[in-house]
Amino acid sequence: MAQWPGHDDSQQLIRRDRSMVSISDDNMMMRQIQATHAPDGREVDVKPLFNLVEDILNRATFQTDIDETDAQADLEIEDNAQKAGFLAMIDAISFTIDRISCEIACKALGGSDAHATTLSLFSMLSNYSWDAKLVLALAAFALYYGEFWLLAQIYSSNQLAKSMAILKQLPSIMEHTSGPLKSRFDTLNNLIKAMMGVTRCIVEFKDMPSNYITQDAPEFSSAMAHIPIAVYWTIRSVVACATQITTLTGMGHEFVISTSEAWELSTLAHKLKNIHESLKKLMATCYRHIEEKKSNEAYQMLVKLFDSIHIDNMKVLKALIYAKDDLQPLVDGSTKRRVNNEVLRRKNVLLLISDLDISQEELSILEQIYNESRLHLTRQESHYEVVWIPIVDHFIHWDDPTQKKFETLQSSMPWYTVYHPTLIDRAVIRYVKDVWHFKNKPILVVLDPQGRVVSPNALHMMWIWGSNAFPFTSLREEALWKEETWRLELLVDGIDPLVLDWIKEGKYIFLYGGDDVEWVKKFTTAARSVANTARIPLEMVYVGKSTKREQVRRIMATLAVEKLGHFWQDLTMVWFFWTRLESMLLSKIQLGRADDHHDPMVPQIKKLLSYDRDGGWALLSKGSQVLVNGHGTTVLPTLLEYDIWKEQVPIKGFDDSFIDHHQKIHGVAHPCCRFEFSAHSGRIPASMTCPECHRYMEKFTTFCCCHDDHVPGSLF
Repeated sequence: MAQWPGHDDSQQLIRRDRSMVSISDDNMMMRQIQATHAPDGREVDVKPLFNLVEDILNRATFQTDIDETDAQADLEIEDNAQKAGFLAMIDAISFTIDRISCEIACKALGGSDAHATTLSLFSMLSNYSWDAKLVLALAAFALYYGEFWLLAQIYSSNQLAKSMAILKQLPSIMEHTSGPLKSRFDTLNNLIKAMMGVTRCIVEFKDMPSNYITQDAPEFSSAMAHIPIAVYWTIRSVVACATQITTLTGMGHEFVISTSEAWELSTLAHKLKNIHESLKKLMATCYRHIEEKKSNEAYQMLVKLFDSIHIDNMKVLKALIYAKDDLQPLVDGSTKRRVNNEVLRRKNVLLLISDLDISQEELSILEQIYNESRLHLTRQESHYEVVWIPIVDHFIHWDDPTQKKFETLQSSMPWYTVYHPTLIDRAVIRYVKDVWHFKNKPILVVLDPQGRVVSPNALHMMWIWGSNAFPFTSLREEALWKEETWRLELLVDGIDPLVLDWIKEGKYIFLYGGDDVEWVKKFTTAARSVANTARIPLEMVYVGKSTKREQVRRIMATLAVEKLGHFWQDLTMVWFFWTRLESMLLSKIQLGRADDHHDPMVPQIKKLLSYDRDGGWALLSKGSQVLVNGHGTTVLPTLLEYDIWKEQVPIKGFDDSFIDHHQKIHGVAHPCCRFEFSAHSGRIPASMTCPECHRYMEKFTTFCCCHDDHVPGSLF
């Protein structure tokens, strides 16, 4: 629980409005208030007492807009009324409340100065904390004001109340509530609401958890410095309200409120509203501090949790998805029914982590791989579950279009999904970003049946090998790479069965790409001419480009019209080709092998990705064996200069002759290599060697726009 200050630096709220003429020296006033403050440690549980006071004042207001059927508030008050501790506290403070109520009434009848009356109340409450002073004074007023309105509400149906009401001139007063007295009651209501608003804030400050915000925290100490002056003006307003009711019942409806009195009530209401706004801003600052502390605590708990050994994955999954047991946090993608985390107990779990901009292409390929694994439920590699973890920062405004976008994505997924992004705690979002390097691009974190992270991102494995990568561990990733060689199947497997047939037939195959239609025409024409002259079986397939989709579409249209060669009509396959290729490099980066000079596949992967960034390129294979992987500035001249090297074909064979001449041109051309990593990529290497000359490459910051719509999954 928060503790209250004893210092006298509470001037800021006063300075906003110096219009109360009865107090000319704010510093003197604060010294007078502080002089009465001598808390002796006695505690008052102000929250349930304030709830009771608030209920009285809400119901005892003219033309109240409070819902009389607020069952929840009624039940809370009834529940408190049955608690022995609450009843004991009421018994202990009832005498003090009665004394304050009598003091207010007597001083009001005697016409005492409002400031003097307020100071006398502070003296009576000297042994209490600031929040207790305020709530006790408000309780005394509620007792006084509530009695007035209780009689007003029941005197017409209760004879005892009627007799008492006559003594207080209530019938004649009530007759004029819709006329001359309406504005007076409206002014009183506004002031009472302002009083309750300030009190509610102060009670809330007292209720702040001391284990998350201490007295010496700058946010809290700044707020506490404003409490004494806020308490003063609220109790001062209590005195003003009580004076109005006392005068009204004493003089009847003929009493006309003076201009100065009306001005005082309005000014007090204005002052309290300003104080309330300031306190709310200070409170928001405190809550941000508390949330940050809680978030840090939860974050450290996650770090510790993942460093610990568990018998199953339940603790980890609950910490990541939803820790409480009061609702079912998952949706089963096959039945669309909500389920508990228990469905994932002791299973291999793949956490698909993304924002709401995950593309349909990504989902389509993932779904294909997922569904294929479900067809072989007896196979070991099918024993895993996928869970979509939607990451949406909590400060983002969640509106209807965003909700619809989320629901559309969720409904399209056949695997488990988190019921709503708000279930994902801020600390989890921070952990996912800091530890798992999530930066808006989807990642696939793999947990084994004990909840251990066995791969920080298996999405690369999934794109390259599909379910064959089970159990999707980093060790499995290493093993799969050891089994691989630089061959054409590595690039096209799972994309185009026709190309796989060409490989089996031992044909020469050109994979080529780029966004220059004129280069494509020259290349395909030259390649076809060389194949016809050399009498070799040649097939060509255009694989587009990782970006500039519209230009790729136009080139495909040209290829179709002029019958220049084979291409993939489904752009999802083009996307998948480049995504798999990019995943190969990212997989090597994740394994720390991006610059492994003993791995012949790394420079070849790098070359293709680099060529894609600048002009055309082509890769020639014979069956499965890759012969040449070259830039457009070297491959096309090699084809155009066939007459120069054709005499070597009968001696060396077509393969070696092509390779040798290409190497000569490459030695002169030396095309530049470059890679562009998006700022949203998870792991960006600190350095990288060139696949051509093996020197360390220069590093730049680049801003790029290809005038495309969002290109899904583009990592470079």
